[in-house]
Amino acid sequence: MDMIVDASIFLGKFLYYFLESFAYKIIPKRKKNVTGEIVLITGAGSGLGRLLAIHFASLGAILVLWDINQEGNMETCRLAKEKGAVKVFAYTCDCSNRQEVYRVADQVRKEVGDVTILINNAGVVTGKLLLDTPDHMVERSFLVNAISHFWTYKAFLPAMIKANHGHLVCISSIAGLAGISRLSDYSASKFAAFGFAESLFIELSMLKKSEVKTTIVCPYFIKTGMFEGCTTKHPFLLPLLEQEYVAKTIVNAILEEQVYVIIPKLLYFALILKQIISPKMMIALGEYLGVDTCMDFFKGREQANELQTEIQRKHQ
Repeated sequence: MDMIVDASIFLGKFLYYFLESFAYKIIPKRKKNVTGEIVLITGAGSGLGRLLAIHFASLGAILVLWDINQEGNMETCRLAKEKGAVKVFAYTCDCSNRQEVYRVADQVRKEVGDVTILINNAGVVTGKLLLDTPDHMVERSFLVNAISHFWTYKAFLPAMIKANHGHLVCISSIAGLAGISRLSDYSASKFAAFGFAESLFIELSMLKKSEVKTTIVCPYFIKTGMFEGCTTKHPFLLPLLEQEYVAKTIVNAILEEQVYVIIPKLLYFALILKQIISPKMMIALGEYLGVDTCMDFFKGREQANELQTEIQRKHQ
C-alpha cells in the first residue's frame, strides 16, 4: 500500500514539475532583482570574472572581487565603478589556500556583510598531455578549480542557510561533463566542481532551503586568455564562445534562477548522444567536432603561467 501511495505522489510531482518546466520554456521566469545583493566573484581580475562583475555593477549589486592578481582585480574594480557600481570591494586572495580563503572571508563579513550571491569562477588550465603535466600543476588544478569551492561554500553558505536566502553559482565547463584530450587535470577538476555543486543542490533541497538557489554553468571554450591558442574545427557548428555572450547568458541564468546552463545549446544534444552511442562512435563524433585537435596549439594566458611559476618557486 505504501508503495502505491509513494508512486502516486511521485508521478503527481513528476507531472506537475514537467508542466512547470514546459511552461517556463514558453514564458520565461520573472527575473529577480539583485539591487543591494552582495555578489562575490572569484577570479574577478580578468576574462569572464571581470565581465560578470561589470554586468552585476550595472544591476545595482554590491561587488566583492577576489583574485590572486591584485593589479587585474583593481582594474576590474575601476571598470565596475565606471558602470555605475556604488560599492566595490577588491581583495587579493589565493583561492587554492584554505587558510587564506577563510581569512579573507572573515574580512569580507566584517567590512561588507554576508555574501548573498557567490560565484566560483576562478580557474586554471595546464593544457598539456598527462605525462607532460607537472605534478604541482595537477594539484593546483584541483585546488583552484574544485577544492576551493568547498572553502568558499563553508565560509558563506551558513549565513545563506540561516537567512534562507542566497545563490550559489559554479562555473564548471563542458570539460566537466565530457573528457577532452590534453585537459586531463582540468577536465577531472571541473567534473569534481560539477559533482560538488550538484550534490549541494540536492542537499539544500533535502534541507528544504528552497530559497538558497544553485546555478551550474558548463560552457565550451571561451575566447579568453585562459584558452589562448585553442581552435575549433567547425566554427559554424561549435564556435569558440565570445566572452560577452557567455557573461550575459550566465547573468540571465542567475536572474532566472536556472539550475543547469550548458553553452552552446547544441552540446545538450551531444551529451545525450554520448550516453547512448558506442565509445567508437563517440570518438568519431569528437574527431568530427575537432575535440581531438582543439588543444594542439594551446598557449594559455602568459600572465597566468608566470603566476604559476612564481607560486611554484614559493613552494620549493
